[in-house]
Amino acid sequence: MNMQKYLKPQVAAIQPSVIRKFFDLAAKMEGVVSLGIGEPDFSTPLAFCEAGWRSMQQGKTGYSPNPGLLELRQAISAYLQRLLGLTYRPEDQIVVTVGGSEAIDATCRALLCPGDEVLIPEPTFVSYAPCVELCGATAVPVPTDAADGFKLTPQQLEAAITPKTKAVVLNFPSNPTGVVMSQAELDALAEVLLRHDVLAISDEIYAELIYDGLSHASIAKAPGMQDMTILISGCSKSLAMTGWRIGYVCAHPDILSGIYKIHQFSLSCASTTGQYVAIEGLQNGQAETRRMVAEYDRRRQFIVRRFAEIGLPLCKPQGAFYAFPSIAGTGLSSTQFCEQLLQEEKVACVPGNAFGASGEGFIRCSYATSMENIAKACEGIERFVNRHAGRCGE
Repeated sequence: MNMQKYLKPQVAAIQPSVIRKFFDLAAKMEGVVSLGIGEPDFSTPLAFCEAGWRSMQQGKTGYSPNPGLLELRQAISAYLQRLLGLTYRPEDQIVVTVGGSEAIDATCRALLCPGDEVLIPEPTFVSYAPCVELCGATAVPVPTDAADGFKLTPQQLEAAITPKTKAVVLNFPSNPTGVVMSQAELDALAEVLLRHDVLAISDEIYAELIYDGLSHASIAKAPGMQDMTILISGCSKSLAMTGWRIGYVCAHPDILSGIYKIHQFSLSCASTTGQYVAIEGLQNGQAETRRMVAEYDRRRQFIVRRFAEIGLPLCKPQGAFYAFPSIAGTGLSSTQFCEQLLQEEKVACVPGNAFGASGEGFIRCSYATSMENIAKACEGIERFVNRHAGRCGE
């Protein structure tokens, strides 16, 4: 009996995550070194956890207010003031969500109608297009190119906008490329968006993970764009709090009121204990974040150097914890490369086409793992590339 007939067409049409496919394959093999997971390898700092434990000892284990603890929203507001110089009112411009993923989904559900179009620059994080399509809207890929540093240009944005375009999704620092955009580059995109009355959905989950002396830039800082931007972030990456599932969304009160309704009736509230952990992290965790960023930077410099030695070109990542090298010289597709690398060398990476068609010919390698694992993985990749590059020239 075909029970799939009961599914919504939009749900049935969505393909499972390619990332999860490779994790599942790797989990069935012994001795695999993984550069696949997009998660800090650091545990949540003990001081943050102790704040959560204290809250439980004090009996603070019930539901929190739907939009999140006011103390946490105040901490988020103060954090964004420090980071961006922007003011978001805790009372009506911030909602705490179950991770950044819920914030993305709730934003799409609050904004999008069938027939709407959302521009998604690629390569891109795998969740954006499905969230758009589940609303009956159309996800429109906007390919970016390694020659341009995988950055969306004003010309590309202008050419992609139609009368149906409601929003563009931006993710800088980027998953999977590690690319960042300067404030001037984002200001140029903002001019196009304002001219066409198009919203920006800005996923800034990697804002603190930035290198080479750069500062985080946000399209919300562009003149006239704060009200036109839905800013999404969370504590998972910069505070090593993935399992606590604390994210947040900031927006104009009129827009946030709709997002809040979705959140209220679908999730009710984020973990109360997790919120107390996040308060401690946001208020007192800057030194821990700097420590983690310094270690990511050490790994980043190593993996960039090794890929250069192996002969895999890449745009130098300046944010997040991913490298996105080209494997075109091997003559293999992204999927072939990753499948055969896993079988032959027991190294797990993610094929670039998991992040959209413009990711074909690349692989994503996370350096959110130990230096020992990175070094071992690079040795396996080097052996594999040397074998297959030779075959390509036969």
